Formats: sequence, C-alpha cells, structure tokens
Amino acid sequence: MDFNLSDEQQMLAETVQRLVRDIYTFEHRLAGYQSDAGESPEFWQQMAELGITSVPIAGRYEGFDGTGVENMLVMKELGRGLCLEPFLHSQIYAAGLVQQLGSPEQRQRLLPKVSAGECRLAVADEEAGTHYQPDQARCRAVACERGWRLNGRKRVVIGGDSAHYLLVTARTEDGLSLFMVDPDAEGVRRIGYACVDGPRACDLVLDDVYIEPDDLLGQPGRALSALQYQRGRALAAQCSEALGSMEAAFGLTLEYLKSRQQFGSPIGRFQVLQHRMADMRGELELATSMAVLAACVADDPDSEDRSRKLAAAKFTSARASQMMAEAAIQLHGGIGMTWEYVLAHHAKRLVMLAHQFGDDDFHLSHYSALLETPAGNQQSVAV
Repeated sequence: MDFNLSDEQQMLAETVQRLVRDIYTFEHRLAGYQSDAGESPEFWQQMAELGITSVPIAGRYEGFDGTGVENMLVMKELGRGLCLEPFLHSQIYAAGLVQQLGSPEQRQRLLPKVSAGECRLAVADEEAGTHYQPDQARCRAVACERGWRLNGRKRVVIGGDSAHYLLVTARTEDGLSLFMVDPDAEGVRRIGYACVDGPRACDLVLDDVYIEPDDLLGQPGRALSALQYQRGRALAAQCSEALGSMEAAFGLTLEYLKSRQQFGSPIGRFQVLQHRMADMRGELELATSMAVLAACVADDPDSEDRSRKLAAAKFTSARASQMMAEAAIQLHGGIGMTWEYVLAHHAKRLVMLAHQFGDDDFHLSHYSALLETPAGNQQSVAV
C-alpha cells in the first residue's frame, strides 16, 4: 500500500498546518474560549476562505470531495492546535448524514452553505443512559396531521449552541428517525455551556416541537444504519484529531525534559524518565498506525471488516490518549496542571476525546462481538 500523499493532499496538509501555526496560538485559543462565542469566528472564516470547510463535502455541492485521508490531514492539525471550532461535528458527521439521508432538495439547500462555512450543523444523538448507542434514544416523534411532533431531551450536543440546524434522532413507530430542527423553533430550548476540555456544547429540551414533513431526513424509521456509518467516519477523524494532540503533548514533554534542570543536569538524562518517554513514543507510533488505518477504511462500504477496524482504531486511540495525558503530566510535575500552560489543555482534551463516540471498553466489547460473529451471519455493529 502506498502511504505517500499526493501533491494535492500535501498542499492541503501544509495549508492547514500553516494556518493553525500562524493564527491559532495558545493565547488566541484562550481568548476564544473566554469570549461569548466560545471560539474564534475569525478563524472559522479563514478556514472557509481557504476552502478547508469544504473538504469533507461532495464536489457536486461545491465541496472538495475529500475522503477519510483528507479529513485525517485536517483533523490532525486542528487537534495539534486544540482548535475549539466544531469542524468534525458539523462538516464531517452532520454533513455526512445529510449527504447520505437527505433528499436531493435537502442536500442542495444545505450542503453548499455548509461547504462555504455559512451554515453549521450539529447532531443531537446522545441521551442520558444511552451509553454511546443512538438506537436507545427515548426522544419520540409522533406523526400529526401536517408533519411531526417532537418531544424529548438530548445531552452534550457538541457545537449545538451555535448551530444553524440541529439533526435530532427520535423514535417513531417505524424505528429510529432523523429530523432537521430549527433551534429557534417554538418549543426548542438550548442550554449552552463550555465543556471541560474547551469546545462548547448544549443540552437540548424539545417540548412538542412541530416538524415540517420536508424536515425529515430519509425514510421514517430508517436512520440507524446511516447513523452507524457516519459515526464511523466521525470516529476515524477523531482518531486523527487525538493523534495531533498526542504529538503536541509528546513534543512539549520532550522539550521540558531537555530544559528542566535537577542536580545540575537536565532531567531527561535520568534513565527512568527516558524509559517513560520510550513508552510514550511507542504508544504514539501505534496510535499513528491505527489512525491511518481508520482514515483508509472510513469511506469503505459498511461491513463487518470496516466496523472491526474502526473499533480497533478507536480502542487504541482511547488507550493511547489516556496514557499520553497521564504520563505527560507526571513527567512535568505540577506545572503540567496549570491553566496557563498549554499541556494541561492537551491532557484534558485527550481524556475527553477518549470518551466521545464510545470509550475503550465500549469499543473493545464491540470488537470482541464482531470476532464472535458466525460466518455467514455478518452484520454491521455500531461504532
């Protein structure tokens, strides 16, 4: 297999890398976090002007027609810069659902605006007690004379407090369905907050919200397979985001061991600390390999093999993320926990990324279940 990037992919990687390095400094991130928006609208606008927001969108909707590899290149640099903007949840996950489930009219109405960065989406598929399984949703949609009535609660909708449209999962009499909800509609209430690792999210309260027939994505009760598939694409991109953050944390730790003096010499000369850095490097290399694997299979047709590889990648990424966060802080000592030092923010981000879209135990269980699936009885398992 050829792992070399094409000229176009290399240009994309260098563009995002240069933008994040030159614009998205740690001070810029802190200013965005403390602002009312909770992010940097200027940075989002710059990504849109450079065409980065169009990378995951199909070419027929004015997008870049990017694959999992292009998504990996973008997300790795956004992870390295600890960027607060919900690129993954809007441009990859939510837009992917619209591309897969939406009617031609819905896709044409939404996706060019999403590609241009003018419209942002968010997916509300998590509820209390569902434990990473959207098919366990208790939010309900009941057909009425001219559409649907939606009632329920959603939690931790990443990017939901700034999204122009919310893609909400709800149970109908035919199964799990997906609805496009205007956050300003009557009966919709968003409770916004900053997550512990920086990005903003919201909890969603839906009280007898009226949904137009044209705002149902796909057929009633047929959304689960699309959700599983697009969560797999988002999961692959998230592994790359975690990889970028892990690389940054590793680099910060290595530099600290070279510069911190103890007993008249850099602490990096102590053999026990060298062993810890070797362990971290091993975890980083393993996470890199699995992130590349996830990116390569992200857009493959849904299959048991794809689900197994994505589950393995997420399990590896989650374990590596937690190990890197803990080891980096331990090697830094107290300074590693201070708000003014970027490493503390990488550590928090890595721990939270390890739990989004399923933690290591969740994906290990799914991987085991897939291995036990009898031949001839293959089925897709949620990732």
